[in-house]
Amino acid sequence: MAQVQIEEIVDHLSTEMKKALEDTLFRHFPDQSFDRNAVFRDFRKAVYRKCNLWETVPDQYVRKD
Repeated sequence: MAQVQIEEIVDHLSTEMKKALEDTLFRHFPDQSFDRNAVFRDFRKAVYRKCNLWETVPDQYVRKD
């Protein structure tokens, strides 16, 4: 099993994750307005609280070029 630094992955993919989170929120709450950056900050904090710094994942989910 491989290990990944989940916090670093979330930070590295923050632009893409913000867009995905925004799309999801618009789909589920179409009439609501929100600050995409504030929502992402809260999401990121929740990930940091719920996940370990190093998370174990199956080897097939990690590829090193």
